[in-house]
Amino acid sequence: MRHKCLVAAALLAFWPAPVFAQSVKAGIEAWQKADYAAAVNIWRPLAEKGDVDASFNLGQAYRLGRGVPINLAAAQTWLERSARKGHLDAQTTLGLMLFQNGNQVSGLRWLGQAAERSDARAMLVYGTALFNGDSVLRDPVLGYAYVSRAAAQGLAPAKATLAELDAILPLEERRKALTLAIAKAKAAPAATKAKPAQGAAVKAKPPLEPAKTAAAPATGGAWRIQLGAFSQRGSAEVLYKKLAGSLGGRSAFYVPAGAVTRLQVGPFSSRAAAQAACNALKGQACFPVAAK
Repeated sequence: MRHKCLVAAALLAFWPAPVFAQSVKAGIEAWQKADYAAAVNIWRPLAEKGDVDASFNLGQAYRLGRGVPINLAAAQTWLERSARKGHLDAQTTLGLMLFQNGNQVSGLRWLGQAAERSDARAMLVYGTALFNGDSVLRDPVLGYAYVSRAAAQGLAPAKATLAELDAILPLEERRKALTLAIAKAKAAPAATKAKPAQGAAVKAKPPLEPAKTAAAPATGGAWRIQLGAFSQRGSAEVLYKKLAGSLGGRSAFYVPAGAVTRLQVGPFSSRAAAQAACNALKGQACFPVAAK
């Protein structure tokens, strides 16, 4: 029987920099004072000249909608410029953004690169995808190795996921995975952290144990499933109407989040019940969320 753990956070790091990079730092100082427009104005010309830190920070601004309207296409453009030049945080942030917005194949491609460079968030998401065989060739031993390395760095969701995988993967396979994890940790290149714009963290999804069949309808519960985020509410409504027949009569919730609307459906009595409903929606991006 297949088991899945879904997880889909930004780290901050600063260091002394040469004069050119100090302009990036000036933008960060403006950002930390909530003068987002000034920060964007500082970063944009630097990003256009190819500065990887400025490109990353400008991408973050577009992703978060600070100093500029939320524009995920622009965020992707600037993050990708930085990621292609080896910016670790850009690789991870871009991968997570793509993954969470339904482009799992491209997202995992970037997360795989960041995982090889020991980013904990990337190792958690990429590792669980490998374990599940979600949009990548299934390799539970390598997946466990990545998750164990993320847990060793202290990432709380990775620790929780690892505990769940311990109950699924046989002992001999776990031993192979730990040997592999040690070898990869020794071989991993030293990661050069960047100077990111501080903003709302992209939180990894909690570990989940799915059921194989859809949950029965419930009249109450603290869980929903999220089916996407849309720039137009009408697009969310169209998707709900398309899937309504497979959702057991549950209600749609259109949750505003900046310039986008998240489509959530529920309620479900438990996280497992919500995950079961996701499993029944073949080919549809879906993950459980706690109702707020």
